[in-house]
Amino acid sequence: MEQAHGLKINPNRKFLRPEKLPHFFCSGCGCGQVLNYYTQALDELGMDPERMVHIAGVGCTARIPVYLKTDMLHGVHGRTLAWATGIKLMQPDTPVVIFAGDGDLASIGGNHLIHACRRNLDVTVVMVNNLNFAMTGGQVAPTTPEEVRTMTTPYGNAEPRFDICQLAVAAGASHVERWSTAKPVQCRKAMERALQHKGFSLIEIVSQCPTHYGRYALGTGDPVKVLEWIKGNTYTDAEAKGKAPEELEGKLRLGQFILEDRPIYQGTTSLG
Repeated sequence: MEQAHGLKINPNRKFLRPEKLPHFFCSGCGCGQVLNYYTQALDELGMDPERMVHIAGVGCTARIPVYLKTDMLHGVHGRTLAWATGIKLMQPDTPVVIFAGDGDLASIGGNHLIHACRRNLDVTVVMVNNLNFAMTGGQVAPTTPEEVRTMTTPYGNAEPRFDICQLAVAAGASHVERWSTAKPVQCRKAMERALQHKGFSLIEIVSQCPTHYGRYALGTGDPVKVLEWIKGNTYTDAEAKGKAPEELEGKLRLGQFILEDRPIYQGTTSLG
């Protein structure tokens, strides 16, 4: 590990654009952790982001690939998978990775999500779920828990939330996992599996947003307290053993939902 001014430098910084640093994420935001986990996965697999394409739409999560030394698209809200489809049809051997927030992917991008899953498009999607529309001020999102207060639901969210992992499995995705920023090793290994999988991979990472979700929903801007809330509202299969169903009600299951081989989408094979 290199030394600079007496400080140790993370070797994974070789993947980052120094001219883009420091990053713009709020203090305590989990997006920086996700970027860290991802560069660890690249390093572990010996993958070069300069030989890949990364795609992002709009939102806090969409800033993650901006810091990578890679070819990338950073554009309009919800259209990441439409762009990914075009790239994979023209360059099927090029690894394509999408970074999207829960609002970007599951709201305006929801239609593209279900059809990319249905087709088993050969891409990796990393969805950072901070449970609200964070960049635009903390509005309610498709993943916001019921009865939670946000900027646009001051009396509590009246709508049932989407379970994005179950939605992706039902739509036809061949690899789906959910973890949280509190599970760094599991996040990295899930990304490694996704990068090696041939087919549609969705890795959902439940992440802390102290600036908006914390303050509106939990009454705290302390990222540690928001992370503790996430720990208390998620569970693994091992943690669920011996617990009554009512103890798990309203909590998100962490783990692997599906991982199987299936034919991938390669476009039409004839003009007829």
